[in-house]
Amino acid sequence: MSGLTDHPLRYGLANELHARPFPSLDAPCFAAYLAIKEPSDAASRDRGRDRAHLIALLDRFGAQHPKPDATHWFGSLGKYDLKWESHTEFVTYTIFGTGVADRPFDPDTFGVYPADWLAEAPGARITSALIRVEEMAEVEAMRAKLADWFVPESLAAARVLDDTALVATDFRIDTGGHMRMAVFTRPGTGSRRIGRVVQRLCEIETYKAMSMLGLARVRELGARMGALDRELTTLMSDMTGGTARPDETLKALLQISAELETILATTSFRFGATGAYEALVNQRIEVLREAHFEGRQTLREFMTRRFDPAMRTVKSTEKRLHEMSERAIRAGNLLRTRVDVDRSAQNQQLLESMDRRADLQLRLQRTVEGLSVVAISYYAVGLALYMLAPALEPVGIGKALGTAIVTPLVVLLVWLALRRIRRAVE
Repeated sequence: MSGLTDHPLRYGLANELHARPFPSLDAPCFAAYLAIKEPSDAASRDRGRDRAHLIALLDRFGAQHPKPDATHWFGSLGKYDLKWESHTEFVTYTIFGTGVADRPFDPDTFGVYPADWLAEAPGARITSALIRVEEMAEVEAMRAKLADWFVPESLAAARVLDDTALVATDFRIDTGGHMRMAVFTRPGTGSRRIGRVVQRLCEIETYKAMSMLGLARVRELGARMGALDRELTTLMSDMTGGTARPDETLKALLQISAELETILATTSFRFGATGAYEALVNQRIEVLREAHFEGRQTLREFMTRRFDPAMRTVKSTEKRLHEMSERAIRAGNLLRTRVDVDRSAQNQQLLESMDRRADLQLRLQRTVEGLSVVAISYYAVGLALYMLAPALEPVGIGKALGTAIVTPLVVLLVWLALRRIRRAVE
């Protein structure tokens, strides 16, 4: 429509839905999968290093470079195909090749990645896998292969996508350092469907590995969380009858609360990512639509027994951290209230003491005023007698009588004068 302006992100957001297509694979074939992650703070890593590492591989085969802001690349790499994806915390490389090695899961298959190029990777391997894709054989033959390729105790095998394929893995790292995964497809299975199965297996393995990082973080925190819990319990016991001073207990509570908040801040991303990766693992398994094969456990059953308990441990630890933080905050609030009440009582006692002092000072002031009246009157009477003596003697009034007459008048005048001054000051 002419005159209608598109949102600047319209095409980019629409194309994002189609940016990561599934590969098209035909049995027999193989996939060599690699996921690389920075050991720490991977979400804030320099993604330019990831791109440079990819370009270094592409340049060896004269392949076309990805766009500057690309998070996905798929193309030919000599006689192989390469799929590269950049995620929030990691990057993945998957090389697809036709045919399979005579020796199942031969470590040399991973040699499609140049050794010197791997040594320059901007990060560490979080997981890698060799995926072998064959056409289905007789049940006896497949049973023998599974027994030979995988650890029976850990083996998970299931028919998937309406019995068009059989997937199997034991989720163990073999002597070559890789996970082993096998896919057996029925003749006539579409190449897109085979590609989806292989892609789902890669994603399940990667997201499982990333989820388990949360469990490792929980184990690191276990000892310190136990110590903080004991300290918090002790401090709360002191609040209900201990001999510790409230201000000292409050200071200790604030230190514990601050440390718990720091732990929460530093683990919130890892715990949140663990929950997201767990959901992705479950979703990827769900879309495979598993069915039992030869009584073996399915991938879902394997995860229920081995993976889900680890995720519940992470969730319970996260919940415990929040509860401890809230408990410390509540205890601090209660103790602050108690300290405020104690300080109010102390202030009340101080005010009462000040009132008593003021009353004593008032009494002392009145006493001093009384003495002042006497002293001033004494000197005033003397002065008055000196002035009145010439007038009293002619009328026959002696000094003693004159003093008796003058003294009350002088005292009254002095008292009235001091009272007036005090009222003026007040």
